[in-house]
Amino acid sequence: MRQELLSLPKTLAEDVARNLVMVAKLIDEDPEKAYAYSRIALRLASRVAAVREAAGFAAYATQKYAEALAEFRAARRMTGGVELWPVMADCERGLGRPERALAMAGEPEVQKLDKAGQVEMRLVAAGARRDMDQLDAAIVTLQSPELASNSVQPWTARLRYAYADALLAAGREDEAREWFAKALESDKDGSTDASDRLAELDGVEFVDAIEEDIVEEDADETGDAETGDVRAGEPDLGSGPRADDERDEPGDASER
Repeated sequence: MRQELLSLPKTLAEDVARNLVMVAKLIDEDPEKAYAYSRIALRLASRVAAVREAAGFAAYATQKYAEALAEFRAARRMTGGVELWPVMADCERGLGRPERALAMAGEPEVQKLDKAGQVEMRLVAAGARRDMDQLDAAIVTLQSPELASNSVQPWTARLRYAYADALLAAGREDEAREWFAKALESDKDGSTDASDRLAELDGVEFVDAIEEDIVEEDADETGDAETGDVRAGEPDLGSGPRADDERDEPGDASER
């Protein structure tokens, strides 16, 4: 990306770089803000492939699939690479065109992808099958040497999770539980919610301790009010006006 920005005047390159950094920092936690920064970068340097790619991912993160697909296509035309092929296919799914995503999964470009890209393409193809209510075909699509391998790769947790989810959708709960457990085992960075899915299958229900405490406190206060019990050392707020109940002067509401 830095190499591509060298084609720009120095000051402009620095401005574009700052916006791209913000896209990368915000795309997971605040996609809308990331998208806004990507539009600034795009306005400044639309002829830089890295900028078009970043704009595509920002649009994708905010579910603007038509816009994302257009940016990915532009970036691909500029570079001639195939790395964006799986996410382009997933945009077709987002646009309600799973048939096109499946067609892309059978194109020669897939053979040019690295192993990570091929796994990603397999995930997209399985998702397209599910979009078309072809659950058994989705399960078969995910069955691969990468799924059967015991080695843990960056894609392993997501692949196992997708397989478990497809099994569960097909009503094969015991197998799904086994694969959710395998997904959890390989999910070192918490990229999936496999632990929650396992808990659901086991009938475990999590309760937020903070919310539970608030409910208990509310119940105690309600009980005290009904019995007229006033705690020692506290003013009786149940009768008469509040101590701070003064009429607002004009302008108070706007100052709060």
